[in-house]
Amino acid sequence: MIKEWLQEYQPKNIEETSLALREIMQEVALAGLCRAGFFEKAAFYGGTALRILHGLDRFSEDLDFSLLKPANDFEIEKYLAAIEEEFSSMGMKVSIHEKEKKTKSNVDSAFLKSDTVWHELELENLNPPIPYDNRLHVKIKIEVDTQPPGGFKTEDKLLLKPFSFYVKTYTLPDLFAGKMHALLFRKWKQRMKGRDWYDMEWYIRKGTPLHLEHFVSRANDSKDLDNINLTEKEFKALLKEKINNVSMEMIKEDVRKFIKDDSGIRIWSTSYFLDLIERMKFVG
Repeated sequence: MIKEWLQEYQPKNIEETSLALREIMQEVALAGLCRAGFFEKAAFYGGTALRILHGLDRFSEDLDFSLLKPANDFEIEKYLAAIEEEFSSMGMKVSIHEKEKKTKSNVDSAFLKSDTVWHELELENLNPPIPYDNRLHVKIKIEVDTQPPGGFKTEDKLLLKPFSFYVKTYTLPDLFAGKMHALLFRKWKQRMKGRDWYDMEWYIRKGTPLHLEHFVSRANDSKDLDNINLTEKEFKALLKEKINNVSMEMIKEDVRKFIKDDSGIRIWSTSYFLDLIERMKFVG
């Protein structure tokens, strides 16, 4: 099944093969978590959720989850065996280890890393052949927010591979709110994440309204904002300041490796994003 699944992506080079393998691994991991009852306690969110569940046309790296309600005693370790078993049932071997925390955090993490399995899939025998390197390894980070801010809604979305199952996820307006929190308040000083900007553009072009109340809840929780009555005008002012100070070339460069065609980002400029956010909608 994996070989046929991979062929659907029609990768043209090693990098595209790696991106496709990562996404396949992400969906298999979601299936394992579903079997273990993980989605009774948590919801899927972030860029990968947007990609897998809503057809965002860019690849994504990590699996991000949020508990449905805060829980100090949550441990992701109890679900890792279910992920390993899901891969094993497909004749694949993965290694999983829990990330050691160096600082106190509300995020419980683990790394899902591919092993020699990809070589055992005999990808070189596919027709048409798929670009492949035996040294290729794929690593996925799994993160769970154990102390989520409130004010979000969830829904169940159907996936059909590796079998039919439902994934609990944030609704689109709340996914949008989470993305805008990330775009505005990431702590990285030197690295701009162009994927945030790509996703913002996607939401606005799709006409998805932003749930401002959930954005405010997140921003207050992260101590990046101290205003429970943020207006739409004030939110746009924050965003305009960010747009006026970001390096457009840096965000373009970041996102290029996650998209197959960069023609759509050639229009990106300060004036473009300032015009774009005027089309932004909010939950009424």
